[in-house]
Amino acid sequence: MSAVLLDTHVLLWLLTDSTRLGRRTRGRLAAEVAYVSSVSLWEVEIKRSIGKLVVPGDLNEAVTSSGLRELPLRWAHVSGYPDIELPHRDPFDRMLIAQAGVERLDFLTADRQILGADLSGVFDARD
Repeated sequence: MSAVLLDTHVLLWLLTDSTRLGRRTRGRLAAEVAYVSSVSLWEVEIKRSIGKLVVPGDLNEAVTSSGLRELPLRWAHVSGYPDIELPHRDPFDRMLIAQAGVERLDFLTADRQILGADLSGVFDARD
């Protein structure tokens, strides 16, 4: 069975049942194992604490009750970080892509810069 790792915004779209998630992505999420990185939860909490993001309710509870699996950050992920080249320098995106690569997970995102980087295993979550 294949598995996917969600970009942070894709996680938020899923939890809020956003129409931005594409039909194909919804099908994959129903049929495959879906992971959420602890890096995404960290990113959300940082952005929430500085007022850049409003997330209603308890994010940990929402993720836990959604059936998504947690992907903790491991040393192998960190050691893959320097190999990730993106047109932007977002450290969260780079770490998520490193995790997906190390774990051999497809990465679901709608970030145009990531999608335009021609990386293997990266798919548009709007499809």
